[in-house]
Amino acid sequence: MIGDYCSKKPEGNLHHTVVPSAPRTFVLLLRQDDPSKCTAAKLARFGLSIPLYRVRQIPRRALVLNPFASQCLLPQDRDEAVQHGLVAIDCSWEKIRGTFTGRLPGLGRRLPTLLASNPVNYAKPQKLSSVEALAAGLHIMGFKATAAQLLALFKWGRTFLTLNAEPFEAYSLAITEDEMAKAEDEFF
Repeated sequence: MIGDYCSKKPEGNLHHTVVPSAPRTFVLLLRQDDPSKCTAAKLARFGLSIPLYRVRQIPRRALVLNPFASQCLLPQDRDEAVQHGLVAIDCSWEKIRGTFTGRLPGLGRRLPTLLASNPVNYAKPQKLSSVEALAAGLHIMGFKATAAQLLALFKWGRTFLTLNAEPFEAYSLAITEDEMAKAEDEFF
């Protein structure tokens, strides 16, 4: 399970090192897209995220990544994420308004503007795949190794970190919503 152990294999010996309190990640699979391109399903298949199949399964106090949330995800949301988890809702971009207009459990947080690196929406602002959204949230809250671990499943995953390196640096330093908005304006 992600966040519990990180395996290192120096010279044939297997050692386990505890990763400092990385949050559990969840993916709500709404099955609205092509299953072969579903990054959330791949995360669940590889045991890197916990799959959810109904809205009511979302942990009550988890941080839910929602592009229409009034509050932006901040580095200070770290403790809440560690305690209750981080949730990405995997849905079609064509049905996004309907998906997020209803009442969702958890604490809604929107991500600051970032560029997608997935092949479908490459370099488009805010058109992130589920894995990009989770990785962005983790990265902003300081869980950079965990974010990289999720993205490592995809050929284009490392590009996401490279493409957004400067915004990530600025976003991870923001303390208030105003500071986050200023950092966002600086890049987009």
